[in-house]
Amino acid sequence: MKTRQLGSNGLEVSALGYGCMGVSTSYGTPSDRNHAIDIIRAAVERGVTLFDTAQVYGPFTNEEVVGEALAPFRDQVVIATKFGFKLVGGESGGLNSRSDHIRMTTEDSLRRLRTDRIDLYYQHRVDPDVPIEDVAGTVKELIAEGKVKHFGLSEAGVQTIRRAHAVQPVTALQSEYSLWWREPEDKILPTLEELGIGFVPFSPLGRGFLTGNIDADTTFVESDFRHTLPRFDAENREANQGLVDLIKRIAERKRATPAQIALSWLLSRKPWIVPIPGTTKLERLEENLGAVDLVLTADDLGDIEQALDGIRIQGDRYNESTQQMIDR
Repeated sequence: MKTRQLGSNGLEVSALGYGCMGVSTSYGTPSDRNHAIDIIRAAVERGVTLFDTAQVYGPFTNEEVVGEALAPFRDQVVIATKFGFKLVGGESGGLNSRSDHIRMTTEDSLRRLRTDRIDLYYQHRVDPDVPIEDVAGTVKELIAEGKVKHFGLSEAGVQTIRRAHAVQPVTALQSEYSLWWREPEDKILPTLEELGIGFVPFSPLGRGFLTGNIDADTTFVESDFRHTLPRFDAENREANQGLVDLIKRIAERKRATPAQIALSWLLSRKPWIVPIPGTTKLERLEENLGAVDLVLTADDLGDIEQALDGIRIQGDRYNESTQQMIDR
């Protein structure tokens, strides 16, 4: 497995990480606990070292599964988790990044993850009621105490990144980025490059859409949150099929799969980008990892860019209330 540096603070990880959320929540029926542990350990065995979870996934159950799965390999892997949601009775009660809440939930995460330190600790969403300087200051204290190794932000804007970085260097930003969501290219990526911050794209396969296995006729069960996303409305899926057709054409030419093309494209953008695709299937895990050794030539990338110029992606990525929280 090839490796990459996240940020300028010495955090080296596998070129592809593993997003653990889907084994516990959001994409239909959660995996059996033993299966979830097995697929995470299969990723370790294949060279993956970056594993991404969060307090709110489940809530809590994902951290517990990740902790159990990675306990035998603790010194070989990088565990990333996230704070910042107020969780009451197993449900999100909004945002809370106050210092006392961060400290309390950090201890809970350490216990669930069966570890004495969190390698990469993201603020899950920016809390408009708490100055980002205070958040960064609290994480800085946790780093000094040895409970956290690196500070990260998720879905944060440029000014928030700069203000946080001035207090405690930010190692990585995690936000959505893929062939069908390229908004970070405008302002985020240049800022990260300037400041020496790594980038961890979540949903690098467009929540499965870019694999070519979803079309306008696909149905989603109630527990699959994609049925609430405007971009996954049937008419938008049909309208966006042109992007998938493009990826399939490139894949056929390269003797690869659409998923591998989408991931290889992301890896080609910057050497400090580390996508975190998730899956519950061993064959998909191996397929995704194959993207690390797939080389897209300058001609391939040029063809993709030229074709993308003629494609207008339809549908918002989140519903209005979720998008408002991110915009804050």
